[in-house]
Amino acid sequence: MRDRILAVYDSLRPSERRLADYVARHGASVIRLTMPELADRAGVSQPTIARFCAALGYDGFKEFKLQFAQNVGGGTPFVHQDVEADDRPADIAGKVFDRTIATLMSVRNALSADQIEHGIRLLAGARRIEFYGCGNSGIVALDIQHKFFRLGIPTTAYSDPHVFSMSAALLRPGDVAVLVSNSGRTWDMLTAATLARSSGASVLALTHSGSPLARLADVCVFSDVEEDSEVYTPMTSRICHLVLGDVLAAGVALDRADSVAAGLQRAKAHLRERRIAGADPAPLGKTPAAASATTASEATSQSIKPSRAARRPTKSDSPANKTTKPAAHRGAGGASRQ
Repeated sequence: MRDRILAVYDSLRPSERRLADYVARHGASVIRLTMPELADRAGVSQPTIARFCAALGYDGFKEFKLQFAQNVGGGTPFVHQDVEADDRPADIAGKVFDRTIATLMSVRNALSADQIEHGIRLLAGARRIEFYGCGNSGIVALDIQHKFFRLGIPTTAYSDPHVFSMSAALLRPGDVAVLVSNSGRTWDMLTAATLARSSGASVLALTHSGSPLARLADVCVFSDVEEDSEVYTPMTSRICHLVLGDVLAAGVALDRADSVAAGLQRAKAHLRERRIAGADPAPLGKTPAAASATTASEATSQSIKPSRAARRPTKSDSPANKTTKPAAHRGAGGASRQ
């Protein structure tokens, strides 16, 4: 990448050279920037970035970032931004966990209590709630819907853009559409938000602050995760949205406790009836197989263990202590009984 930039540097325009200098100075951090963010930080326009990428022989900014990531060692493209190709399994586990924990703490510390309160109030008073998400966010939308359907509110989740666009157009006042999008720039999500609001429904967005979706929503819960889904597989952003869904579900459950408690109790009782009787967890430190073997061994030993009386002869049972009556005495006794 560096050689390619140097080869065309003299032919670049002044603004494109300024961009090239910025890329050379900041290295891997450029990979995590969107085109508008890079334009702002480098002090150039977005068309300048497009021309710069074309001058290097790339079809667009996305291909430029992908190739740049492969050259500067910013993780492994399409996998994870911290994981390298030669990492051992233990290294991979540590990096993925560390990145996830750090991101969760960052989102938690930046979380607005007012956003959470407004979101809970909106959802708790909803007549119907629909959850929309595209691609990876569609899985998150489905997971959150699985939390909310237990609360006695009619809910559904869609990940097909055609379906949730039609559904958004059919919403009514009192309904709420929850849109999940890390970037907040997906065209289908913006269309669904517009349709939902035009139908009189409210829109709650789990998205990035400052995104187009955030500007369309009635209530936003922000998750500003620096994760470039164009280069890496979305991971930490998904986890953050799942946790925010849990927060909202817990808040709505508390708000509607009087009306949902009995239903949740019945549901839990039904689930208990569907479990296998006696399938208790294994003792701590033992695998289920080992625990079963121990139990069977104990049962067998109990079944073949002789009784206490059989193992310990009594003193009276000893031959030396047994007395035999004389024959005459036995006979006399017998005569007297006759």
